[in-house]
Amino acid sequence: MNEKQELISFVIPCYASEGSVALVIQEIRDTIAQRQEYDYEVIAVNDCSPDNVLSVLVEQARQDRKVKVIDLARNGGRHSALMAGYHAAKGDYVVCLDDDCQCPLDRFWDLLAPLERDEADVAIAKYRKKKESGIKNLGSWVNDVGSTWLLDKPRSLHFSNFAVMRRFIRNQVIKYNNPYPYVTGLMFQATSRVVNVEMEDRERTIGQGHYTLRKSLALLLNSFTSFSIKPLRLAMYVGFFTAGIGFLYGIITIIHRILRPMVPQGYSSLMAVLLFLGGMIMVLLGIIGEYIGRIYICINNAPQFVIRRTYNLEGNRDEEVE
Repeated sequence: MNEKQELISFVIPCYASEGSVALVIQEIRDTIAQRQEYDYEVIAVNDCSPDNVLSVLVEQARQDRKVKVIDLARNGGRHSALMAGYHAAKGDYVVCLDDDCQCPLDRFWDLLAPLERDEADVAIAKYRKKKESGIKNLGSWVNDVGSTWLLDKPRSLHFSNFAVMRRFIRNQVIKYNNPYPYVTGLMFQATSRVVNVEMEDRERTIGQGHYTLRKSLALLLNSFTSFSIKPLRLAMYVGFFTAGIGFLYGIITIIHRILRPMVPQGYSSLMAVLLFLGGMIMVLLGIIGEYIGRIYICINNAPQFVIRRTYNLEGNRDEEVE
């Protein structure tokens, strides 16, 4: 590699994409070939895919030593797979992208430009029009609202799966060694110089999406239990509010009894109040329990990811791919 060349690491979490991931890797090669001052490495992470993704990746690694493959022992989700890839990345710039050809790699140099001009430390693609299902768009909206509240993210800033960061941001991100990583939150914790680059995402032509509303809500849960105590503060405020309502209701009941002693007390209203307070107590205990449960898992050193084998990854005991 020419000493003047800077290295760009492309980290690709792979799941159910045997028909598309080789096309993504080839497009990376074609894109980097446009600029002689850059070299590349591809770090493809097989997140226990149910199809033949691993075979496709191993073949790519056999043909090109710049393609490095990490095979995980269990499925941990996109963010755990990204963390595994980030640990292996050596580039001056580190890029995350999807394995389904939807990330517009033809706009990659526009995405990198704010970092080259030293205007930002992280650049994230902002799609003008989301070409996704209503369920995924709803999940993205839920996560965007949650991130704005929990991480104090500017409302104008949008997160997506196509982003590039400087190496020092990657170094900060991989310092997080607890389970349930939330990569976007980790990047946002490391720097405030985060910008959006507007572009159009691509239509899905191969395979189908696997990012459900349930996964979006699980990601939101990761974000607020890992990076914010605002839900606990909200629980305290709700507790004070319901206690105040109960106190006022008690005073009203006493006054009503004094002024109209012959009127029987309402069984229905009493049960409604009890059910409301009981439900609120269970919700608040659930929030607290979620935090305590995750603290317990962290204390037990649950891993972010477990690597079964690697291919072309220097410093590791690789499987043979020749």
